[in-house]
Amino acid sequence: MGEGLLSAEGLGRVCLRGRTPASHGTHRRERGRIRDMDVLDLLKSASLLVPEESATGNDVTVDDVWEYLAHDEWEVALGLLEELGDVRPLPAVFWASMAAAAEELRLDRSAAWCHWREGEVRNGVIRADLTLRAPSDGGRRSPVPGAGVLRPMWDIGHRTPTGEPAYAVAHLWVEGVPALEPGGRAPVRLAPLTPELWGHLRPGQVITLHETRPVGGTAVLLEVMLPE
Repeated sequence: MGEGLLSAEGLGRVCLRGRTPASHGTHRRERGRIRDMDVLDLLKSASLLVPEESATGNDVTVDDVWEYLAHDEWEVALGLLEELGDVRPLPAVFWASMAAAAEELRLDRSAAWCHWREGEVRNGVIRADLTLRAPSDGGRRSPVPGAGVLRPMWDIGHRTPTGEPAYAVAHLWVEGVPALEPGGRAPVRLAPLTPELWGHLRPGQVITLHETRPVGGTAVLLEVMLPE
């Protein structure tokens, strides 16, 4: 069985830990006091990688970012740069600089998000519309944490030699909310431990989430963009 796949037996033994995969930014610098020039230089470096013509739906441009940087409004500038990062693909170094700045500012969720996006540049993007199974139907009774700490199994169509599902592993990021409530529904992003196992998938296909053998949720794929 390939790396990153688990049989039903292996699924029963797996321990779900809140740890980001190495390919999606486990590195975290030692935190000391905030160093003014570090943060400013990191945000300036990121700003220089945003095309001048890029604009968000609210007409935010990189000129707005420079305005906030000039007034030492670093958190605002960071937030605007995150928005501009959704306008068009930006290189991994953009997100790495952003993550480092967020770490200096002690903005943990922003740092995790920027590391996640850095990983997507390198490993591809998978987005899906996930519906969790209701607790009354055997689903989980606690919310799914939103910031990429859950590492569930997914049935994406692979099978063992005996015909059992061979589950693939992928971290889960819930878009737009801090956590997904039991039985809830939300768009999510997936970070596979072994992206090449997911290359056969296409938008519109249905995959299932498993924390134990029973199905914990159903996801309809919205976007699959993996490196060739």
